[in-house]
Amino acid sequence: MLLQNFLKNSATKYPDKIAVIHQKDRLSYKKLNDLSDAFAAILIDRGVKKGDRVAVFLSNSCEYLIVYFAILKAGAVITALNTQFVSRELGLIITDCSPTIFISDKKHKAVVEKALKSSENRLEILLIDDWALHHAAGTLKPEVCSPEDLAMIIYTSGTTANPKGVMLSHENLSANAESIIGYLRLTVNDKIMVVLPFYSSYGNSLLTTHIRVGGTLVIDNRFMYPNLVIDSMLAEKVTGFAGVPSSFLLLIKKSAIRKYQFPNLRYVTQAGGAMAPSMIEEFLEIVPDIEFYVMYGQTEASPRLSYLKSENLNDKMGSIGKAIPGVELTVLNEEGIPVKPGQTGEIVAKGRNVMQGYWNAPEETALVLRKEGLFTGDLAQIDEEGFIYIVGRKKEIIKSRGNSINPFEIENVVCQIPNIVECAAVGISDEILGEAIALFVVGNGSVIEEKDIMLFCRSNMAAYKVPKKIEIVSELPKTASGKIKRQELRKNWESENSLSCAE
Repeated sequence: MLLQNFLKNSATKYPDKIAVIHQKDRLSYKKLNDLSDAFAAILIDRGVKKGDRVAVFLSNSCEYLIVYFAILKAGAVITALNTQFVSRELGLIITDCSPTIFISDKKHKAVVEKALKSSENRLEILLIDDWALHHAAGTLKPEVCSPEDLAMIIYTSGTTANPKGVMLSHENLSANAESIIGYLRLTVNDKIMVVLPFYSSYGNSLLTTHIRVGGTLVIDNRFMYPNLVIDSMLAEKVTGFAGVPSSFLLLIKKSAIRKYQFPNLRYVTQAGGAMAPSMIEEFLEIVPDIEFYVMYGQTEASPRLSYLKSENLNDKMGSIGKAIPGVELTVLNEEGIPVKPGQTGEIVAKGRNVMQGYWNAPEETALVLRKEGLFTGDLAQIDEEGFIYIVGRKKEIIKSRGNSINPFEIENVVCQIPNIVECAAVGISDEILGEAIALFVVGNGSVIEEKDIMLFCRSNMAAYKVPKKIEIVSELPKTASGKIKRQELRKNWESENSLSCAE
């Protein structure tokens, strides 16, 4: 099914039902459908054609949904961009995907303009402020699309320094949405508290699933003040909550959640990295009588691949469960043979949700999309009942607060600083972030200040990529072939810091 039909069908069935709530803003399905029609007509008038990429640099809001469905109705491709990106990162993506138009708002205008100045692309910036919620509906000529057409590009960390655009079709995203709807038993009566950004694959899945069933998206971007979000959950009578491990840690450690009861909350989902079993148990002690789903996936899979049912938590704690409906998961050894229980292999996925490939990156696409399926880069074992347990990562991706971060990107940026010869970024254990970034730097003998490195990082990369710890070292441990021993750096760091804590 085409994604825009999710909205059209719900607007027909439930025209007066509230589709999205963002603080004082509320849009019914009919209003959301009409406004997205009107904005789609504007995009087409400005030259947007079928298959064109349209860059979106917006925070979660009613306007985001209007823009999202307008782009699809125009037959174009949503290129959802992380609003934490700095101008350098935006410039790389603009150069890579060559969007036809850039949609943002006054809040992000300066960053976008700086990125466009450094890019060869001369794009029109269309600011959504003061338009979307007040503009009259226009006339839209339907664009002919097929389920196999590209619907969305989401940029994520690849095996090279620069982020790669994951190409997802209408079929990919709709197949994954239907599967999630099935196992979570979502209906028109569901309301989801949205604290995850829509530009992420996890956040995007909240959007597609709830619009598909006629549910309600309750947006709250104030999660750094978790008590405000809890108050909003209760006031709006939300039935679902989705978070990454750091979301739950914030609720447990930094909120007054123990003082509340949640009579309407039916289920909770967790993805975006491994969550400590003790944290799951503590959350369920605080908020009992709900269904807690541990989930696993990748942007390359639209994003969901597996889930662990709430009823299996006690017996299979630490597992990512089994494949979601419509997906086939196998764990293969290096010879491509399925492993036996207790053996380690790589998780490989097949299904209609698996991406078309990486934008403008056929070689990298070929590395992960093979005849056996999508090679995830995650190493795992299975038990006698077929439940999957992740034991490590084949790729050096750092998972921090639900974000996938490529260490090579950080290193390439830092090595632009004069007097730095080389450096290595690794993920270290962190109670709040899951993994924090530690940076080990080798200089040329001149004085290098850690604060100067930190300032350079903050000016040249998104906040979530900035190292939390920086250490100046004389050399980096390497293999005989010259490859940095990241695991050794990680172990040495954690060993030294555990000793200092003990002292």
